Amino acid sequence: MYFLTGWPRRLLCPLRSEEEPFHVQPSSQRFYFAVLSETQLSIWFSRPSVLIVSYIESAKAATQFGFYQKAEWKPDDSMIAVATANGYILLFDVLGGGDDKYLYEPVYPKGSPRVKVTPGYKEEQCAPALSLEMKKPVDLEAPITSLQSLQEDLLVCTADGYLHVLHWDGLGSNGRKAICLTTIPFSLDLQSARGGPSLDLEGVYIRCMEYCVTLDGFAVVLSDRRLGFITPLSNTITADQLQGVWAADVTDGTCVAVNNKYRLMAFGCASGSVLVYMIDTTTGSMQLSHKLELTPKHYPDIYNKTGPVKLICWSPDYSVAMVTWECGGLSLWSVFGAHLICTLGEDFAYRSDGTKKEPIKISSMSWGAEGYHLWVIPIKQEKKRQEQQEEEEMETPPHPTLQAGILQFHFIKSALTVNPCTSNQEQVLLHGEDRLYLTCGDPSQDNSTSDTHLHTHLHPHDGSPLHHPPNPDSSLSQGLSTLLGHKHWHVVQIHSTYLESNWPIRFAAIDTAGQCMAVAGRRGFAHYSLFTRKWKLFGNITQEQNMTVTGGLAWWKDFVVVACYNYIDQQEQLRLYQRSANLDNAFASVTKLQSDTLLLNVFRDMIILFRADCSICLYSLERRNDSPHPTASVELLQEVSMSRYIPHPALVVSVTLTSVRTETGITLKAPQQACMAESIMLNLAGQLIMLQRDRSGPQVREKETPANTKKLLPFCPPVVLAQCVENVWTTCRSNRKKRHLLEALWLSCGEAGMKVWLPLFPRDHRKPHSFLSRRIMLPFHINIYPLAVLFEDALVLGASNETVLYDGLQGPSEPLEALFPYCTVERTSQIYLHHILRQLLVRNLGEQALMLAQSCASLPYFPHVMELMVHVVLEEEATSREPIPDPLLPTVAKFITEFPLFLQTIVHCARKTEYALWNYLFAAVGNPKDLFEECLMAQDLDTAASYLIILQNMEVPAVSRQHATLLFNTALEQGKWDLCRHMIRFLKAIGSGEMDTPPPTPTTQEPSSSSGGFEFFRNRSISLSQSADAIATGKFNLQKTFSMPSGPSAKGREVDCAENMYIDLMLWRHARHLLEQVRLRDLGCFSAQLGFELIGWLCRERNRVARVEDFVSALKRLHKDFLWPFPVIPVGSISSPLKNGRCRPALSTRLLKSQSADSLLNSDMDTGPPQADNSNHSWLDRLEERAKDMDTASSAHSNQHSPQTHDAFLSLLTNKVEEYSVGSATDLTETSSVVDGDWMMVDENSSTLSLSQAELEHISMELANKGPHKSQVQLRYLLHVFMEAGCLEWCVVIGLILRDANVIKQVIGFLDSPEVPQETVQSIRNGLLAVDSWVSTNCLGYKPFLNLIQPQLQDLLEATAEQVQPEAFQPSSQSSKLGGSEGPGGATAPRVEDIRGVAAPLGLALPSLEPAGGFPRPPSEDCPPEQTEEQGEEEGAYDCTLS
Repeated sequence: MYFLTGWPRRLLCPLRSEEEPFHVQPSSQRFYFAVLSETQLSIWFSRPSVLIVSYIESAKAATQFGFYQKAEWKPDDSMIAVATANGYILLFDVLGGGDDKYLYEPVYPKGSPRVKVTPGYKEEQCAPALSLEMKKPVDLEAPITSLQSLQEDLLVCTADGYLHVLHWDGLGSNGRKAICLTTIPFSLDLQSARGGPSLDLEGVYIRCMEYCVTLDGFAVVLSDRRLGFITPLSNTITADQLQGVWAADVTDGTCVAVNNKYRLMAFGCASGSVLVYMIDTTTGSMQLSHKLELTPKHYPDIYNKTGPVKLICWSPDYSVAMVTWECGGLSLWSVFGAHLICTLGEDFAYRSDGTKKEPIKISSMSWGAEGYHLWVIPIKQEKKRQEQQEEEEMETPPHPTLQAGILQFHFIKSALTVNPCTSNQEQVLLHGEDRLYLTCGDPSQDNSTSDTHLHTHLHPHDGSPLHHPPNPDSSLSQGLSTLLGHKHWHVVQIHSTYLESNWPIRFAAIDTAGQCMAVAGRRGFAHYSLFTRKWKLFGNITQEQNMTVTGGLAWWKDFVVVACYNYIDQQEQLRLYQRSANLDNAFASVTKLQSDTLLLNVFRDMIILFRADCSICLYSLERRNDSPHPTASVELLQEVSMSRYIPHPALVVSVTLTSVRTETGITLKAPQQACMAESIMLNLAGQLIMLQRDRSGPQVREKETPANTKKLLPFCPPVVLAQCVENVWTTCRSNRKKRHLLEALWLSCGEAGMKVWLPLFPRDHRKPHSFLSRRIMLPFHINIYPLAVLFEDALVLGASNETVLYDGLQGPSEPLEALFPYCTVERTSQIYLHHILRQLLVRNLGEQALMLAQSCASLPYFPHVMELMVHVVLEEEATSREPIPDPLLPTVAKFITEFPLFLQTIVHCARKTEYALWNYLFAAVGNPKDLFEECLMAQDLDTAASYLIILQNMEVPAVSRQHATLLFNTALEQGKWDLCRHMIRFLKAIGSGEMDTPPPTPTTQEPSSSSGGFEFFRNRSISLSQSADAIATGKFNLQKTFSMPSGPSAKGREVDCAENMYIDLMLWRHARHLLEQVRLRDLGCFSAQLGFELIGWLCRERNRVARVEDFVSALKRLHKDFLWPFPVIPVGSISSPLKNGRCRPALSTRLLKSQSADSLLNSDMDTGPPQADNSNHSWLDRLEERAKDMDTASSAHSNQHSPQTHDAFLSLLTNKVEEYSVGSATDLTETSSVVDGDWMMVDENSSTLSLSQAELEHISMELANKGPHKSQVQLRYLLHVFMEAGCLEWCVVIGLILRDANVIKQVIGFLDSPEVPQETVQSIRNGLLAVDSWVSTNCLGYKPFLNLIQPQLQDLLEATAEQVQPEAFQPSSQSSKLGGSEGPGGATAPRVEDIRGVAAPLGLALPSLEPAGGFPRPPSEDCPPEQTEEQGEEEGAYDCTLS
């Protein structure tokens, strides 16, 4: 409602004085403030906050009268009464300074329109020069305890028990009456009052009194600390016409403040709480409405140490009360007790180092105009401290003596406090004295942040460098995400030209879309559009100054609706101004009104006005486009007199038209009226009153009467719906799917939280007329102060005060900034759906709850709603001390099973609840084992993993291991690698005994892969540049590979080994399963993601599961899995046209072989093996250059199907090939290390290679026959793995799909080795024959390739067993390994870099490596960054991105 902002401002008094001010009293309009010190009366102006005049009493008079104590203004600001210590009333005349006497004047640039245009215009915006003249003092001969101003009278209470009535003007004997308190009869209520005085009032006087206009009486605190209310029985105040009631059982009252709008009396007590009383209208007794007190929950240190209440101050609009105590501090409550701010806790009370601050003690406080400021006079700290300060500041100029010690706190408030119209209901709109804060997004806002946006977050007076303005979010659109997405406000600075002459802003309104705002100050109004980012002001200042807005502002479509008073015609008017037209009366549609308007509201195309004669008027609105500017026509529909029900017009807080009604069955007779405005809601001093249309009369003749004379139905007598209502929200939209939420009525009730008046609907299958719709009022508590309701989204929006500490100078001269934190206002929101569902379930309305929940099931936070509901009920019931007769948890559990997210809800709730409550929870919802199995059946593995943690805490380790194994196997099958990693860690932990005590919970929720021991695998590589020692160790220690670094385990290594073996067995089984099903791609992913030692495992399975049964089906499966196209050839190519010319066959065969760029362009290169070290370092060192070159490669690759010229085509082709010209098999994805040279060569040669059309077709066909780039990388990698593991059959299959003749040559070369079993040779021979026959019939595209490798196939068929040197296959040393490439591969075996696959002997030697040479590879040797990203996008791709 009200929110503190910035730092308080300190006002310095320009007059030097030893006296400290101690009392501040505002004038009736709060433009002037009277400030008292012991012998001085000063008058301050509100804006600018400056001293106007000061009256200093002479020493002689001061001894006669005594020091000043209290002050009171006459209602018309023309006089001030001051009470002094010796019982005198001093009356001062406040005189204006003549025509041109201004203390301060605004200075305008030449030619500015804002110069004196209208008479009297200037005074409105300058501080006027005033003077004070003392009149004759009045001696009351007793100490004065209280002053109270009435219209023509001044009431003074004295300590001798008298109540004096003085006339402001006539101060002779005729103008004075004294009433003795003992003559006033006091009783508990007015009915028993006639029996004479019932309270013994001897020696009792009134210590504090305040007059309440709407109750027409005085709230008093007596000197014996009792509370009372004195009411005059007639219009004049005379002794025999006064009657008092007193509050039972209260004897510790200290002070009182009355709330005229809500008819409340707030009494401060010595206990520190504030008792708020109302007067019972039937008996006249005082009834306690509610209490304002700090709760031990929020303020455990201070709630009972505040001391007595010192002051209570209601804001000018009566919506909040500020309270201060003897021990200091300020606290703000809404009218019905919602707590907003307290300066006794958190950053207000503690410094950042945790030391406690001394709370500021207050001697007097008062609200400024419209409640934007709170003027506070603090009590000066002890004299000692003051003296210390003076000593310290002797050297510095005597600055402190100037300080008047007035603090100004700044507030921003909700627009609902004074202008509660419907258009403000789904937007939060706050206004400070010079700016507006809105929650809505801004469609016109692009990625540029405007200047206004940046500087408006700071008040001009708190533009501290410490507080950086938050950056506004860019590209906002109005919607749920905007309303919730961030905590920053959209801040709009009010136009300074309008503000300087019309301060303070009284009303603000926003349209329903949240794009247009309007504000009204003292005169005129202005409006702003977020689309254009511009304010519109009256072009003619005279028009602006001749109207004042009285009844509020609202938006209707694109019109501003204004209820205003016209000074020239001296009458009340209703005006509508079109938004896009200039702001001018010429474009306004004006309707004259009979009586002053107090409130206005808009509903669909109707306006409802509440007038000062307590009547309600309904007008219809219609847009007319006949003239160049659209206008609106206004027509009076109906008048309803409410004077019987409303005792005083000022008591009406809000008036709303609404479609909410109590019955629907009857409306079926006249369905066309169902959409009409059904009822009027009136908030009468916190009582919500509803007037519905009376449908009981005859309604048959409607068809006969012409439409324009159709008479509206009368209204029924009012019904009271709720008490203590601060705000009401309804909507006129309708949505069949969310009828519950849109046809409900939402109420904010202060400390009682919120209430919703919810309609109950029949189920769809019942006939509508068999069940009349009824409504139910459901209360619920929320943690924020509600300012807007998003109906469909089931959200309440609000705002809250946040603080930022500033550690300034500490010590005796601590500045204000260090005493007070910097205050900001943050947006908040809260879900309320779970409260309503729960309330419905408590009342056995499960069917309604289900309908409501199903209508909201699509909301993004619906799962959270369900969780909250379970959580709240569980916490309450499981921690209850007494047994609960009718527990709600089973009902809630049954309710949630109706929704698919039942399993997640339960487990998330359990994991956020302490372990002690789990038994109670699962007793209601079911056994966690059964729920785990349900998750597995529903394939919801993440939820199952969460249940595993529950099981691990509630069951013995054997049970959790059994379930974990189930889950692990399922996760492997589905390729949920993150989950698999967590499961491996989980199973290890069970084995290592970590789980014997309840362990730290494994984080199955977070899909982070950097957990546990997986760093261990992540950093492995299969690079050939490993140290020779590592390669030389011949042992193959598989166990070591799989055991991850285990946690701090108390038990021996045997358990670890057993656990690891158990996990390894499962991993091996899964790998075997994948290989049997020819799922090579999945096998690769599995190995990469889980760090599975694929090569080592394949070595052992070489002659078992790693065999290929059926080459043809394996080939087909690989085509399908890797999205690899079957090769096709153009019809003409079957007879191979590339036979003429010397260069061309070479080119085509090289392409077919997919040879590297090196061998393509330098085919007669030296084939001797280079030294291993040099080759490795050369390509490792140049990785970065290659990665850069990949940009060109990949962009070229994407265009490969549309070559523009021969040159370009050849360049692409070479580049495509060269991506695989790699030194080692691990470096498959790198580009050639001599890229620049290659490009040069291509460019030179391109002129000599002119290709025919047929050849171009042939080459492009070849390119089209290749699969995706990523699949190629993956196949090459698998080829490398199978080569190293010696699984030659698989190498053949992959060689076939890649159509890489070198691979086939190498494999067939190896088959001569004695270490290759005979059945492998036989299998490859049969497999290739089968492929050949399949190709001939089904896939001729492979024919050219088979023809190319025909010689090798012939060799294989005719082969005889021939012995070769066994060293080629022995891992003894690196040199033999590399040297072996001259062996079985034939004399022309190309050097390592030239082989597309891998040099076989080199590969066969690798299994002997220390297993740290396993899988996966780090990106540096594996794939360039671009490719890494591209892989990440595709699910199930190789995860080559390694952390």
